[in-house]
Amino acid sequence: MNVLLVLGHPRTDSFCGALADAYVEGARQAGVDVRRLDLADMEFDPHVRTERPEEQPLEEDLVEAQRRIEWADHLAFVYPNWWGTMPALLKGFFDRVFTPGFAFSFYDEGEGAGRRKLLDDKTAELIVTMDTPGWVYRWILRRPGTNAVKRATLGYAGVRTTRATNVGPIEDSDSADRQAWLDDARELGRSLADGPESPATRAKRRIATWLTALRLQFYPMAWIAYAVGALAATGSSDVFSTAVFWAGFCFLFFLEAATVLSNEYYDYETDRRNTFAGPFTGGSRVLVDGALDRASLRRGIYVALVLAAGAALAVLALVAGSLLATAALLGGLASLALGYTAPPLRLAYRTLGELDVAATHSVGVLLCGFVFLGGSWRDPTPWLLGLPFLLSIVPAITLAGLPDVAADRAADKETIAVRFGVDGAAAVATAAALLAALAGLALQVTGAVPAAYDPLVSGSVPHAIAIAWLVRTRVDPAAMPARIDGLMVASLSYIAWFGVVPLVGLL
Repeated sequence: MNVLLVLGHPRTDSFCGALADAYVEGARQAGVDVRRLDLADMEFDPHVRTERPEEQPLEEDLVEAQRRIEWADHLAFVYPNWWGTMPALLKGFFDRVFTPGFAFSFYDEGEGAGRRKLLDDKTAELIVTMDTPGWVYRWILRRPGTNAVKRATLGYAGVRTTRATNVGPIEDSDSADRQAWLDDARELGRSLADGPESPATRAKRRIATWLTALRLQFYPMAWIAYAVGALAATGSSDVFSTAVFWAGFCFLFFLEAATVLSNEYYDYETDRRNTFAGPFTGGSRVLVDGALDRASLRRGIYVALVLAAGAALAVLALVAGSLLATAALLGGLASLALGYTAPPLRLAYRTLGELDVAATHSVGVLLCGFVFLGGSWRDPTPWLLGLPFLLSIVPAITLAGLPDVAADRAADKETIAVRFGVDGAAAVATAAALLAALAGLALQVTGAVPAAYDPLVSGSVPHAIAIAWLVRTRVDPAAMPARIDGLMVASLSYIAWFGVVPLVGLL
């Protein structure tokens, strides 16, 4: 492993300099190839004086710095925390060295708008001295300097920071404290013998990556619909203690996992082009950002499918109703869920993706709960309960396509927003929100499903009106695509009226 240490203190005889010496000593003991840059000894103008940073000629020391960064597998930055962040010297170094074309680049027009991280084959760590108590820096100040370097600078270029070590408070320390910190820095260097992060850290990062890929924020919606269907079939909360209920839940969970991972796999082209991804749109980006490769993602899909198949067999062994109807429901739901982006159906590429998501996450899983617990698919109850639920999902899944519209169009993915334009998608979302409220009110007034709906569902009406107003005021076809996180929160929370209200009522 090639390691480059960058000393960002403007004085080499500082305690930061001593920490750098100790780290380099430990790294050499670990057997890695380590080189060092002391910014205080370099000659360069820290100011960007041209309109574009890349237009300003680099001094020879900065050219050599870029060569060394390209050579390195791991970067170690040692610097003091001044006024909550880095010294001006280190900031000027980043401004001059991390330029477009070296640290990042932008896609050509033919590939769609986007940014490519050019240093994504490297890791980094930060060793930061400070006088601020660690708990104040972390919990009160919220680590401004660490976040700036880790996320806004190194992360922007694709460098993954593996650890950040805060050293201090320095001002009130004695010789014993300082010797202990030097020993710690030396040990940090030695630890590079096992790679830039410990086995435990690697394991935690791997787990965190898979949790990100699974996008667990979307699973409660399906669980609520499933529970509503089960309660509607039995009329008793004892359903939650039955083996068939939990076997069905496992089937839905692992099917959702396989679906989400397959979406990540088959939507790579549109996700790669998407520069407006957020927590609700644009995928998890684990594949785009290189946190997982395609082979790992395929293995994840296969594991999830095997687990879903095992749970499906358990359902068939435990179910009290028709085996034929249950098997047809299991197979049909699996086909529609996976067919959102996976071939041969690829429904999201045929302007049927939004309807597919709305149907599978409402009527589909609601029917599972109803049929698995002994109900008949011919009974109108699950269909009536599923209708407002389905309509309430349509606004969220349709609006989610707005930030992606340019990327989807470039990747030939025909969402509602791509086929009918941003105005058309906005109209569909608004109409579906209002229709969901009317359908919920109709079920409450008529009592078609006893106990499922109470007057509380009337709260969906002002919520639907609020969504319509937000769509009208926040969605500008001329300015799309853009992030719409607030609108997504409003539309996703709207689903609760038609999931949580009947769930509580039936309980």
